[in-house]
Amino acid sequence: GTLPRRTTSMADLSSVGIKQPESIATPEERDDQGFLTTVLLTCSVLAVAGGFLPGDWGFFVPYLTGAIVLVVLAVGSTAPGLMYAVVDNITGAAQRANEGPEGERTLRHEAAHMLVSYCLGTPVISYSLDLGAEHTDLAEASLDRPLALKLIDDAELDRLAVMAMAGVAAEGLEYDQVKGGTADLFDLQRLINRARNGLNAEQQQSIARWAVKEAALVLRREERAYDALREAMARGASVPECIQAIEGAR
Repeated sequence: GTLPRRTTSMADLSSVGIKQPESIATPEERDDQGFLTTVLLTCSVLAVAGGFLPGDWGFFVPYLTGAIVLVVLAVGSTAPGLMYAVVDNITGAAQRANEGPEGERTLRHEAAHMLVSYCLGTPVISYSLDLGAEHTDLAEASLDRPLALKLIDDAELDRLAVMAMAGVAAEGLEYDQVKGGTADLFDLQRLINRARNGLNAEQQQSIARWAVKEAALVLRREERAYDALREAMARGASVPECIQAIEGAR
């Protein structure tokens, strides 16, 4: 059905159960300087220690560690997005190590994408909970043509925005801090960039909050289906089996 977009405030997000609404649509804090410092210090220690190794190893190890520093600095200056991905994977692994058994945060995040997409009529073709490769892929065949080749009208943008922000909503309902929002916000921005009717900065922030609120409402309304879907995904169920779990719990 049609989702009527409306201006959404922080209070609106709180009213649907988002624990820290001010964290929504806010970029995550990064510690790139700490990452670079760690790389530099580690490589320096290895280079000095490597100089005491016998034979060719005494030359090869310092040379290799010096090359690593140069590569990291080169990537950071010419392709920062690639370095961000590496940092996110490293810090993400550390964060998930302290977040309960079997990646519960990732499970909630990806299950939310699948459930909300199903409820809004867009099939899912695959998903993954693997560390560093978490994703939920929608079937573009359900749309008129691939998103990369079309402009998106308001109604379709609203529907896709809710699907894109479902993971953020799921984390916001359960945790004080949303840690998996960067990729979702990036997906939302890609959709906004293809909107037939352009959105200014304030409208973009508003649609992000609205989409989180709508996704949260779906997750709360379909709580039984959400629980059943998470159980299915946790045991590695196929997409058809996940759909059966949703339908069996509704």
